[in-house]
Amino acid sequence: MLDMTTNFDLAPLHAILEEYGSQKGTVIPILQRVQDAYGYLPKEILAEISKRTNIPLTQLMGVATFYTQFRLSPRGKHLIRVCDGTACHVSGAPHIVRAIEKEYDMPAGSSSPDLKYTLEVVYCVGACGLAPVVIVDDKVYGRLSPDAVLEKVRDV
Repeated sequence: MLDMTTNFDLAPLHAILEEYGSQKGTVIPILQRVQDAYGYLPKEILAEISKRTNIPLTQLMGVATFYTQFRLSPRGKHLIRVCDGTACHVSGAPHIVRAIEKEYDMPAGSSSPDLKYTLEVVYCVGACGLAPVVIVDDKVYGRLSPDAVLEKVRDV
């Protein structure tokens, strides 16, 4: 059932909220399940959760913005994570980030306009010996130039 005011199918949301009923302390599990269902936490869906559970929207937003597991915008099909820990930073990670941002028209922390890629800067992936390190989806690449990283990204 597509809600014309939200442009989202609310059936998954209603099923999730039905499962939790009026249990206390369920904000995080509800948000996790909703994000699994929709891919992120749309503001319209958060407003609907607030309306149906009587949990203030400010509380939902507080939880959603505090925990890094939650996304308030859609994630691209492919996740690009560039490590900017100390070893990676001094080995050129900022140059890689700038190259990806420019190539795909997406600032770090966002997704490309076509939602093919999402770029995240992370701090230490535990592979300092391979610095700079880039993880594309679940494949780890190390010791690559910005141009070589762009080639790897194009290949996904």
